[in-house]
Amino acid sequence: MTGLPKQKTLPLFPLDTVVFPGGRLPLRIFEQRYLDMIKQAIANDTPFGICAPAWGTPVGAPPLRGDPAAPCDVGTCMRIADWDMPQTGILRIETVALERFVIRSAHAEPDGLLMGTVEDVSVEPAAPIPDDLELPVEILRHIIGEYGNAHFPEPHELDNAVWVGYRLSEVLPLTLSIQQNLLEMNDSVMRLRILAEFLKKQIN
Repeated sequence: MTGLPKQKTLPLFPLDTVVFPGGRLPLRIFEQRYLDMIKQAIANDTPFGICAPAWGTPVGAPPLRGDPAAPCDVGTCMRIADWDMPQTGILRIETVALERFVIRSAHAEPDGLLMGTVEDVSVEPAAPIPDDLELPVEILRHIIGEYGNAHFPEPHELDNAVWVGYRLSEVLPLTLSIQQNLLEMNDSVMRLRILAEFLKKQIN
């Protein structure tokens, strides 16, 4: 008998960005509730969640203190890889994206920090690149060559549809809603086909 999905509580950081597993995101933190969140994550070596604002019905509690929207149902778990405090009241952090999660419920703390009860989304298994989808691979290879390992740390899994799709979804000029849809997909080849069609339109 299969057990129920394991749930956990995660502090949520709503941002106008979508992060894909394996990606890296530098952040500058200055708002007090998020400074407290990040300090606790550093002290306890615990993750936090990043999620884009929702466009539909809010999840859990309504937004507080001027927040534009509740989070989308699916976000990404983040680990802090490095940090520094260049001046009092400002934290600069380097984060690495781990697994995706789905929010089952959310509530706001007294300071406005969103806390979510979440379940991890299954990790997508590596998948080969179909022969007719070499265009996105070549485009990504060119982008990596131009920007280097600082933006795309090794290993470069250019034969893996999951990795190629995630990295292109991060760097191409897609709308936030399209990026969110790509994050929520569990079909790596279909994600790559959507990106290939976008690239063909840009080229033509």
